[in-house]
Amino acid sequence: MNLLEFKNVTKNYGKFKALQNINLKICPGKIYGLLGPNGSGKTTMIKLINNLLTPTDGEILIKGQKPGIESKKIISYLPERTYFDQNMTVKELLKFFKDFYQDFNEDKALELLNDLNIDISKKIKTMSKGTKEKVQLIVVMSREAELYILDEPIGGVDPASRDYIIETIISNFNKDASIIISTHLISDIENILDDVIFLKNGEIIESDTADNLRAKKHSTIDKIFREEFKC
Repeated sequence: MNLLEFKNVTKNYGKFKALQNINLKICPGKIYGLLGPNGSGKTTMIKLINNLLTPTDGEILIKGQKPGIESKKIISYLPERTYFDQNMTVKELLKFFKDFYQDFNEDKALELLNDLNIDISKKIKTMSKGTKEKVQLIVVMSREAELYILDEPIGGVDPASRDYIIETIISNFNKDASIIISTHLISDIENILDDVIFLKNGEIIESDTADNLRAKKHSTIDKIFREEFKC
């Protein structure tokens, strides 16, 4: 069974078509790059998967079921913007995740926070934007989920921290699970991608393994992206 499937999915905002006739299958055990310029439909796809929007037409299935309460139990979602209660300490945040998600591994989260020298007694509102994003990524990746959806996971952190964060992503998820990463920093993550999905104007214009795409185009994923979406 596919972990995630889009069947002829269209999403309209009034007369504007954000997604048009999307067909896609996500299998277990892979890292997918969801790539496209601003306005291409990436955020709409992510919100549909997380049941934050409903399709205008078509169907989305997560392990054979429509998005809902059950799918939230197996999806760990990292939104682009920090959504935590800013008055919480990191320690309080860990307790919240432990109480809310049965699959949350607190020991793993504490180990990762310690690696980055993040003081769990500090309130989130006192932290820099980059540190907040690290904390958010750590708690998301500390769930034993089946599908991780990461929206710009390295967008707000300094280049020195990106390698650590990428290593955290690939070493802290269930190998029978899958990850969907949406990012503009393609050169930083392309070496970990198994499959690539290019979105343009609400349509999938390319979907293939990263190796096939590189061989077919005789180029890197980053250069292919720049050429495809150049102004």
